[in-house]
Amino acid sequence: MSFSKSFFPKKLKATALLFFHLILAIYFSATVSAQTYQTYSNNSITVLIYHRVGESQYPTTNVSETKFRAQMTFLKDNGYQILSIDQLLHTMKRKRPMPEKAAVITFDDGYLSVFKVAWPILRQYGFPFTVFIYTKAVNDRYLNFITWDQLREMQKAGADIQDHGYSHHRMADRPDNMKEVEYRAWIREDLSKSVDIMARELETPPKFFAIPYGEYNRIVIEEAKKQGYQAIFSQDPGSVGLKTDPFLIPREPILGNEWSTVAHFKKILQRVDLPIIDTTPSLDPLTTDTPQVFGAKLLYPERYVQGTLGIYVSELGWQQGRLEGDFLSIRNDAPLKRRLNRVIISGKEKATEKTALRTWMILKH
Repeated sequence: MSFSKSFFPKKLKATALLFFHLILAIYFSATVSAQTYQTYSNNSITVLIYHRVGESQYPTTNVSETKFRAQMTFLKDNGYQILSIDQLLHTMKRKRPMPEKAAVITFDDGYLSVFKVAWPILRQYGFPFTVFIYTKAVNDRYLNFITWDQLREMQKAGADIQDHGYSHHRMADRPDNMKEVEYRAWIREDLSKSVDIMARELETPPKFFAIPYGEYNRIVIEEAKKQGYQAIFSQDPGSVGLKTDPFLIPREPILGNEWSTVAHFKKILQRVDLPIIDTTPSLDPLTTDTPQVFGAKLLYPERYVQGTLGIYVSELGWQQGRLEGDFLSIRNDAPLKRRLNRVIISGKEKATEKTALRTWMILKH
């Protein structure tokens, strides 16, 4: 059966047309709202890194038991979701807005105080956590390091035990007389040995890797990825956002005097990620002591208060950046003397007034 154009009364056609436009208006309104939310909702997850807890004889890497308990209490009392690394990666892969308040708790090296001091507090709060172990120290039973039996006990109770390398060497330090093929083989050997030992002792190979000392270059990252890790963690300041590379996840160190205070703890939890690409200099070793430009392309330059956008270089301090299109940069004519510098791009978000930042590392060969 076919219908002529005159079959429907004019009023009905007008009503149908009005309804159609109403549906379109609702659809486009929702779409714009979703786009706006994606643009300005830059929730980020803070990954915390601890080393020792309650070992005052090691002040530079220690957090007192009192401060550690106060920090865990703060997270609990203020409604923070404490995620495992698996949950963190799942959240990153969903590409949906992240939780407003969330953190991940990690420990590096595998000191005995994690088992004796930190773990009882974490159990009290029911928080998941990860211990990245320095495998040689555990395997050779170094003084004040956790044992395999203790790790198995923690693992059985739900703790996540992951890889921090075998020898704990500074992997980014390539000897001058070592060819690239030899350098890559040395990194592979160290990581493979650690993976094999952990698989034997814990009955499962590690999925995640924390770079010793947090020092890396392009080759270190490439060789670590070849081991099959699902994520790689640095010690760069910053937060995890939807644009964070899972093979270079930043972590906020909590240690020493200034960086273990509750005030500092609250401050870093308020930071958000500042998505960038095309960093200058790159992760390759520097070819000159005097890089002429430090900078990167901002993915969302419109998010930030322009006068607050700047670049920090460890050796040079903070300077206000120049934004040309979406590329933020500073010029430089000072030779770098340090072996290692971190570069941080930061700015204040217009919508939230939160500090956004992203960090990467540059090394002299």
